[in-house]
Amino acid sequence: MEVKIFKMDKDLPLPRFETERSAGIDLRSREDVIIEPGKWLAVGSGIKIQMPAGYEAQVRPRSGLAFKKGISVLNTPGTIDSDYRGEIKIILINHGKENFEVKRGDRIAQLVFKKVEQPDFSEAESEEALEKTERGEGGLGSTGVN
Repeated sequence: MEVKIFKMDKDLPLPRFETERSAGIDLRSREDVIIEPGKWLAVGSGIKIQMPAGYEAQVRPRSGLAFKKGISVLNTPGTIDSDYRGEIKIILINHGKENFEVKRGDRIAQLVFKKVEQPDFSEAESEEALEKTERGEGGLGSTGVN
């Protein structure tokens, strides 16, 4: 699979896999911002991408920022569709107790590429036309906590 990356700022490094077995590439901040506790902000990454149809890119939190600072991606995983050509922005949220300072070039999230399927839909004529299961309509923890 080939993914084309356009860097909006030539001084920021090209995203790359940090280790041989990394699942995602790190996204960096294009800007200096401060995120107050309980607040969120869309932070530009300075890149635009082109990936093949049938794939998506998922924006995910970095575990170190989550564990050490309480910083996460608000809509995790955020989906970048294969036909999107705008700047990738990361909606960071500060779950911590102190201001979080983001500096230009900081690694703030990761991008993981996933294959996606677009199913063919057929409309069921009635609710009874849906296959019955043991679980039925149970949701939101209905199968137990443990």
